[in-house]
Amino acid sequence: MELQSRKAIEGPARAPHRAMYKAMGLTNEDLDRPLIGVSSTCNEATPCNIHLGQLAQSAKRGVKDAGCTPREFTAIAVSDGIAMGHEGMKASLVSREIIADSIEVMVRAHQYDGVVGISGCDKSLPGTLMGMGRLNLPAIFVYGGTIMPGVWNGKQVTVQDVYEAVGAYDAGKMTLQELLSLEDVACPAAGSCAGMYTANTMASISEAIGMSLPGSASPPAESERRHEICYNTGKAIMNLLENNIRPRDIMTFEAFENAIMMANAIGGSTNAVLHLLAIAREVGVKLTLSDFERIRKRTPHIADMRPGGMYVMLDLDKVGGVPVILNSLLKKGLLHGDIMTVTGKTMKENLESMTFNYGPDAKVVRHLDNPIKIEGTLKILKGTLAPDGAVVKLAGVQSKRFVGRARVFDAEEKAFDAISKRKIVEGDVVVIRYEGPKGGPGMREMLAVTAALVGQGLGEKVAMVTDGRFSGATRGFMIGHVAPEAMVGGPIALVKEGDEIVIDTSKSRIDLRVSKAELKKRMKKWKPIRPHYKTGALAKYASLVQSASEGAVTLPVKV
Repeated sequence: MELQSRKAIEGPARAPHRAMYKAMGLTNEDLDRPLIGVSSTCNEATPCNIHLGQLAQSAKRGVKDAGCTPREFTAIAVSDGIAMGHEGMKASLVSREIIADSIEVMVRAHQYDGVVGISGCDKSLPGTLMGMGRLNLPAIFVYGGTIMPGVWNGKQVTVQDVYEAVGAYDAGKMTLQELLSLEDVACPAAGSCAGMYTANTMASISEAIGMSLPGSASPPAESERRHEICYNTGKAIMNLLENNIRPRDIMTFEAFENAIMMANAIGGSTNAVLHLLAIAREVGVKLTLSDFERIRKRTPHIADMRPGGMYVMLDLDKVGGVPVILNSLLKKGLLHGDIMTVTGKTMKENLESMTFNYGPDAKVVRHLDNPIKIEGTLKILKGTLAPDGAVVKLAGVQSKRFVGRARVFDAEEKAFDAISKRKIVEGDVVVIRYEGPKGGPGMREMLAVTAALVGQGLGEKVAMVTDGRFSGATRGFMIGHVAPEAMVGGPIALVKEGDEIVIDTSKSRIDLRVSKAELKKRMKKWKPIRPHYKTGALAKYASLVQSASEGAVTLPVKV
């Protein structure tokens, strides 16, 4: 094995370095072994991550038992749920880049030989995978696990229900006492949000793309199985080292096709589009929005998961987890079975070694001959309002066409205020702009806004269009990631109150019914808003970030 850690450890000149390690209790025998960075995003900001320090100990035991020496470190993580609906959400997508940067910096600085990455909340999953891809050292990812659903009035509930309950309360459909009683039980313990929101979507993708052990995505956060998975993940790193298997050997173009297929089969979060584009950039795979639409058209939607469906991650775990979906797609000839995975075996070999009990009355994951929809759920739209693309999630959406009048807001807060005051009515298209990667900056998620509309009973009676993002828990006729964004003069910046907007998912179109001549007149008068931040991390991000159609990645300024 070629071990880069030797550069920091071996020889007389490295005596001070060894002394530093020995101050932390390591022996010469420990230092003779490969050094493995065990990265987690543990913190007390969110229930998704609060337990990851404990899981890291299990992973470290596995690393040690495999004959390597673990070195634990942490990266930041933002709680999307707690950051939602206010200025804090601007930091969420920015945190994805900081997580990737943190992992890169820690591993480069200390010359670790490989990485075991553990993460929980939404941006920490793609951020960790981005860091692994950028470093291209032997690496393996493990998810922190899902929260258990709460129980309220005899039914399963998640944080999605609480957000929608706020809208119901505003509409007079729920009492304050009912809202508070739901709040008390919706999130019962540690773990990421229970539905097929962004964290569970990206966890499912981590298996589909080959970077996680088979069956590792679905077990609950606070289960013994989760600790076993973390131990086995740590132990698996030695095989990757010995066989020189690296992230770019695993995350090939075909692996990304599998990942896109998974996102569509499960009715996953629209954020998967943004994150897969970003991860692909890190490993040098040329992935475009057209690839998403091509794969979507041949992928059946088979997992009946919230928010568009009935079930939560715990239910998927009970029927066999992500491998059940992968195996169904493989048997139908849709999945690339020959891609390499972190086991050192192909996807097909992994699945052939597993047992599946897939009964005729399958409900959580439907049989492929009885899908929920014959095509996948993550639809790419283009048109005069979004020349470079936009994304809508079709899971749970019945309508295929919406024509409405624009209600224009230059910030999320202004839109939420109008919705709370019941100023949005049936037939409106709520346009929220200057919330894109540069304009926000950071592409805020609009769960508070979309959930309020659903709670008021307007879920499919209105539409929403934004250059920002939506939470994985969003449902309804909601179109996000509009590109080009308003801050760079995209057509969304030129929309006026009352303009007619046509959304036609059957034709993959989103159009502004305004003449080219009128748009030219408006463009001559248009000026971008002043940047919200002039210094600090968000200002740096805004200066470097690319379009949502490219994954909202940050790239160095070309000299």
